[in-house]
Order: sequence, then C-alpha cells, then structure tokens
Amino acid sequence: MTSPEDQSPAPRPSGPSEPSVPEIRDRVYRSSAGIAGGVVMLALVGWLGIDAIVAGEGRTPWLALAAMILLVPLIVALTLRPAVFAGHERMRVRNPFRVIVLPWGQIATLRSGYSNEVLTVAGAKFQLWSIPVSLRARKRANRRQSRAATGQEGRGGRAAGLGALGGGLGRGGGAAAADASARAGADRAMEDLRELWETREKEESAQGEVSVRWAWEILGPAAAGAVVLAILLAVG
Repeated sequence: MTSPEDQSPAPRPSGPSEPSVPEIRDRVYRSSAGIAGGVVMLALVGWLGIDAIVAGEGRTPWLALAAMILLVPLIVALTLRPAVFAGHERMRVRNPFRVIVLPWGQIATLRSGYSNEVLTVAGAKFQLWSIPVSLRARKRANRRQSRAATGQEGRGGRAAGLGALGGGLGRGGGAAAADASARAGADRAMEDLRELWETREKEESAQGEVSVRWAWEILGPAAAGAVVLAILLAVG
C-alpha cells in the first residue's frame, strides 16, 4: 500500500521588490508495507546482533558487528529509504541505491505493469521502488469495480428517475469517488503522477536535465561491513 504525504521544501528567497513566492508542497509517495517490514527486520537484526555482541565468545561478537554493519544499511535502503517526491517542477525518485531527479519535461511516460516505471525522452528507464505493484490488490480492486458496475446497472432505472429530479450530479460525483477508492493504491498513485506530469510537462520551469546520484551513504557502510565480514570468515 502506497501512501502519499505532504512535504514542505525550504521557502524560496524573495527580493525586496518582489512579492513573496507561495510555498509549494511536494507530494511524497512511500510504501507503508515496506516501512513496516523494514522496522520489523531492523528490530530483529538489532536484537540478535546486540545479543551476540554482548553474550558471544571468541570471534562471535566481531562477526555479529560486521554482519550488522552490512545488513542495517541494506535493510534501510530496500525498505525505509525508497520514496517518490512529486513537486511543481520535477519528480525526485529515491531508490535504494540511487537518487534520480527528473524534470517533468524530460519524462516520456509513466508506465504500470508488473512494476511501476518512469521512462525519459532519452530512453532511460527507472523503476519506482516506493510504489510497488501488488497483483493481489489489483485483482481485488478489479472485483470491487465489477461488483459496483453490476450494482449500478441494476439500479439504472431508478437512478435515471432520481437524476431527472436533480440528484444525478451528486450521484455522479459519488460514483467517481467510489471508482477512485476502488482502484489499487499503487494505481491511484501512478494516476496522480500522470496527471501532474501532463499538467506540468510543457511549463518552462519544468525543463532541465535528468540527474542520477549514487547513494554512497548506503553503499559505503554496506561495502565496509561486507569486507570486514569476509576477512573474519577467511581468517577463521
């Protein structure tokens, strides 16, 4: 399940003769299930690792420490770190080991299948880790939509009569809201991103170059832990 949040970037400075620029909030998309799973795994690794460091003998504490240095960054990278930040001018994709900044004008399409991906006009493809596809949730949402459509067809005559009395507009909005709530969470998130992209892609402020940065704050500690663990195992 992917949940959008609001994040406020730092306010833009305004000159003495310029009116203050209104604050623009980014939409943040994360995986609630991924965060919950990451917290559980971190707690388990911490419990087992600290117990081995405190109560272990011989090389056990050092092996446990090296394993924790290796595993903790990887767990954080794969579960807590992924997020998509959708702003007024660009989309920032924070994947486990990279941060990709994509101005809306550089995006060719947002594609959903067995995974959610963004394709650039240059042909590059990046996966949206924080918006995972759940085929089970998608099938469940499709069943709800089918049941809702069947029920609406069965009540078509009465709905038409009430619509003639002026209630059709309200029911139309209710049907749209029900249809939106019936879709899988990842599909709703992708639909939000597509709408924002289609609205902003032609704006001058949404142009620029795609940038990709490796997450050395994750890769460095994980590599150090892997080296230390390999040395300990080889020496022992």
